Amino acid sequence: MRWLKHRIRGRNHERGVAGVMVALMMLVLIGVGAMAVDVGQIYAERAQLQNGADAGALAAGQLCAASGGCTQSAANAAAKPLADKNSNDGVSNVQSVDLSVANQVTVTTSTIDGTTHAGFLSKLFSSALNAPPVTVGAKATASWSPPSGGGAFPLAFSNSCWDLSATVATGTLQKVSWKPGTTCTNPSGITVPGGWGWLTDPDSDCYAVTSTGNMAGSDPGNNPPTQCTTILQGWINVLSSGGTVKVAFPVFDTSSGTGNNATFHIVGYATFNIVGWKFGNGGVYEYDNTAAALGSGNAKLACPGGNDRCVIGQFVKFATVSDFGGSGGAGQNLGTYQVQLIK
Repeated sequence: MRWLKHRIRGRNHERGVAGVMVALMMLVLIGVGAMAVDVGQIYAERAQLQNGADAGALAAGQLCAASGGCTQSAANAAAKPLADKNSNDGVSNVQSVDLSVANQVTVTTSTIDGTTHAGFLSKLFSSALNAPPVTVGAKATASWSPPSGGGAFPLAFSNSCWDLSATVATGTLQKVSWKPGTTCTNPSGITVPGGWGWLTDPDSDCYAVTSTGNMAGSDPGNNPPTQCTTILQGWINVLSSGGTVKVAFPVFDTSSGTGNNATFHIVGYATFNIVGWKFGNGGVYEYDNTAAALGSGNAKLACPGGNDRCVIGQFVKFATVSDFGGSGGAGQNLGTYQVQLIK
């Protein structure tokens, strides 16, 4: 009996230890949970800032490329709204927009709290553990250069037609004619006998993928590929509603062969702000290419009837992020630039 009493007294002596252990473990678990929530918040903030830096760099890059250069204030104004819109609370700090490297812009963003406008994350759970405030940042660099390849409307222009390197935002309205012959074509009125500058379109999507320095095959015939009707109707819809249609065309310097065996040596890409065309007879193949549509001052630009073929508009500077899908850097500078993130 004495032994039993001793055992009971020992068990009573240890009563309450489990409660202390649970309390200590709760403190540890709460601390770990708070840290997990805060680390998640930090990562989320970092992702938002990176998206903002990426978008801001691309926006500033497009502005600088399309205008042939831009001021620091203009680049800042282009980057800031995109950085803000990519933040859940609608505000971000654009620490810098660096234009010091030619044909590049680097945007650096950091935290601004949307409620307090402090430069750090507030209301963190781990502040109960006396953790310091956190500032997060991100950086992105975009570059622009003439595209070396990609997709474009499947009609090739000769670089002997016009001074494409002199493109400006409001270039001279002009007619590019490939039949009958002009300075764009040979004396017989065709660039490649039987080819007319149309490129092969194996995917039947009115979109020819080419690359500079390579030869592109021709699609013989006087009319564009039939699969282009949807594209042309889209142009008509945009122009009829008062919009603008800017289309990139591959540009070649030499050609060889005839018919299906004809090829074009692609040297770059130029963008044409189209106001009218005559790719064929009737339907979507013709649009506002009459003297009346172009106005008395530009009546001479109208493409005549019959088998004449032309496109009317302006060569313009143009910067695109995704239209080409190719890389930049190797093509001739014809006023069209591919803008892309490089880091």
